[in-house]
Amino acid sequence: MTTQVFGHKSPDTDSTGSPIIWAWYLNEVKGTAAEPKLLGEPNTEAAWFLNRWDLPRPAIIEDVAEGAPVVIVDTNNPAELPASINDADIQAIIDHHALVGGLKTKGPIQIDIRPVACTATIMYDLIGDIDIPEAIKGAMLTCILSDTLEFRSPTTTDFDREVAEKLAADLGIDIPSYAAEMFAAKSDVSSFSDAELLRMDSKEYEVDGTKFRVSVLETTSPATVLDRKASLMDSMSTVASEDGVDQVLLFVVDILNEESTLLVPNDLVKSVAAKSFEANAEGDTVVLPGVVSRKKQIIPNLKV
Repeated sequence: MTTQVFGHKSPDTDSTGSPIIWAWYLNEVKGTAAEPKLLGEPNTEAAWFLNRWDLPRPAIIEDVAEGAPVVIVDTNNPAELPASINDADIQAIIDHHALVGGLKTKGPIQIDIRPVACTATIMYDLIGDIDIPEAIKGAMLTCILSDTLEFRSPTTTDFDREVAEKLAADLGIDIPSYAAEMFAAKSDVSSFSDAELLRMDSKEYEVDGTKFRVSVLETTSPATVLDRKASLMDSMSTVASEDGVDQVLLFVVDILNEESTLLVPNDLVKSVAAKSFEANAEGDTVVLPGVVSRKKQIIPNLKV
């Protein structure tokens, strides 16, 4: 039975690339039939790197069958996984996020969760010193540069940088030039509706009984997104209602200036800004200098 490898819903670059990397490893090195899958449409940066490295886009799945063998990557949170995930046969988890709990397995499994910036960094280490195709190396490099924001994110470790620089050298790639192409692709959100933008790179998180959809848009052109702030804020209540949360929080991350702009549609978000980031929101936006990481700087600090 073919093992399905997938990451979280609203797949970013790491949750698109890491399933491809690990499915290649299972097929070609371990002799286990495997296929990468997605739990939604990939974002623009992820779509760009698939084209750049001539990698087929994995099929999108809605759920998993009972007893189906699966490997979970780039998350361990049941809320970010198919509804029937605990009915599947989870074979392994490879991740770099805090342990949430709630997943059930049929027996002992391999779990590798490390405090690094990217799942692909862990996979590089697990795969070891073997001959890796250029396209797979390209996927690894892209994932790491995306999750570290080209080493700007505070989640970046020395090992992430070491692996990225080794991959770039192997591929003959100049990291700043390549990263600029990646971020340009990520910044092109013109074809997405407001609702799609609010869900594109988002995670559900609960604080003292208040449920949030915490959305992050990383861009080298924040004005492109902020020009749409009125319609984005108008769409927040609809998205929140449809998704069963109390409020959508949208952080527009300026990659180059290393800061975020939080949209402030109401008093609840104004209070969140004040209590979480000691930021006084006088208008409908507030700038948060140095805040670029949802995992390390946004989620852990949220207060209501």
